[in-house]
Amino acid sequence: MAVRFNEDQEVVNKIKEGLKKKDGYCPCRLERIPDNKCICKEFRDQIADPEFEGYCHCMLYYKTRG
Repeated sequence: MAVRFNEDQEVVNKIKEGLKKKDGYCPCRLERIPDNKCICKEFRDQIADPEFEGYCHCMLYYKTRG
């Protein structure tokens, strides 16, 4: 299992800008709650799932299987 940034640097830059503006909270989420702090709970749960492969909700990170 590996987690990496999206290969599209433009997407990475946009999401990082959003994270700065929202004090580290996912720019794709409305609520500023601990579960939405990057890396969000949704993606942490997906990371823990050995069968999951794909992007986090905001497309900043990608998790590979294996």
